[in-house]
Amino acid sequence: MEAMDVDQEKKILHRKQSRYINMDEIFFAEKEPYRGQQYSQIYFARLHFLRTLLYSLVPNWKPHLPVCTILGLEEGKECIIVGTLYKHMKLKPVILDEYSKERSATPLFKPHNFRHPDDYLVLEDDSGRVKLDGGALLPPVYVTGVVVALLGKETGAGSFLVQDFLEAGLPPQIEKPLKPSEDKYVVFISHISAGSSASNPLLFQLFVDHITGHLGDEKEQRLEAEIVHVVIAGNSVEIPRGLLNGQNLASKDLSRLSEPIKELDIMLTQIAAGVSMDIMPGPNDPANFSLPQQPLHRCLFPGSAAYNTFNSCTNPHFFELDNIRFLGTAGQNIEDLEKYSEAKDKLEFMERTLRWRHLAPSAPNTLGCYPYTDRDPFLLESCPHVYFVGNQDKYETRLLNGSEGQVVRLICIPKFSETGIAIALNLRNLECHALSFEVQFSS
Repeated sequence: MEAMDVDQEKKILHRKQSRYINMDEIFFAEKEPYRGQQYSQIYFARLHFLRTLLYSLVPNWKPHLPVCTILGLEEGKECIIVGTLYKHMKLKPVILDEYSKERSATPLFKPHNFRHPDDYLVLEDDSGRVKLDGGALLPPVYVTGVVVALLGKETGAGSFLVQDFLEAGLPPQIEKPLKPSEDKYVVFISHISAGSSASNPLLFQLFVDHITGHLGDEKEQRLEAEIVHVVIAGNSVEIPRGLLNGQNLASKDLSRLSEPIKELDIMLTQIAAGVSMDIMPGPNDPANFSLPQQPLHRCLFPGSAAYNTFNSCTNPHFFELDNIRFLGTAGQNIEDLEKYSEAKDKLEFMERTLRWRHLAPSAPNTLGCYPYTDRDPFLLESCPHVYFVGNQDKYETRLLNGSEGQVVRLICIPKFSETGIAIALNLRNLECHALSFEVQFSS
């Protein structure tokens, strides 16, 4: 009898553990009361921080050239100016057009993006602004809000001819811990979309069963026991929009409104019972619209919030696991860049935000954000080891190497309700792979 107990003891699998630190406090808005302040403060804070940084880089870049303000430019004299880019866009929507007396006869349409060949860049600093010319700085690459240093000279026409430019570059990165000997996995999932007619609850249940070790043989369960953390990167529920029309809701409509959240809580309770997890809000979730989105209220999740493994987080989300730093968003910052600039893929947009040292450069111009007074929470003071973006059309990943030895794993997390794909990342070597779940019904 005792021998049998020993055999059974050997078969019990224990989930691996990791040290988790939540660093979301920089994205909390409650310490910043709203007193009718304007958005100019955020631009001042951004320019002050990045200009100081760029000034420190200029001596290594162009040591013999003077640094001028825009007001101090002299025609034909080569110098360096530092400021915030403004992109003049012909197709950019203007809110006042909706109230225009002279309505256009042509129907209003929403293009996928607002780029046009006639777009041009302007540089602004505290003293003034100047139009930029020359082929060194390409308008399709940039958006309003990026801070750069430019080498060039003022032309007779009153514009600034750009010959070269300097971006802030990747921020410094804390040293990666010594390579651990064991595998530990973080699993990312986004766009679960509970309550949506397009989402299949069975698909998410398969995912939950995999995470909690209820699927597969003993070998597969050993792998499942190596999952130490789960991150849900936004758009977890889909509230029936037709109900939210400003009217008082009937009791039957109220229950329909809460149904998707109840369904999600049942699933999350199963995950939280077995592994630590973070849930971030996304554009479709019951959270504030503008960035940074504040954590989803714990009272929405009475089942899962009872566990200390359940963490309701901000979007963007910043955390550490075993001294490896993670930074991610639910995708709004990258979607907005795609509307107002161009790149070969989403990973290139992600790379640019790191090189510009700013997570959401198009906020507050075209991306909603809170009007902070004395700081810009989206500035990147340290470089993450893993940078992820949720709610993307497809899974993409690559390693980005910085000039000072920084190594960043970039990950686009696909929409789970459409693709059935979640992503697993190994903390040991930052390698990641797709976890694909499929449900087929035979007729």
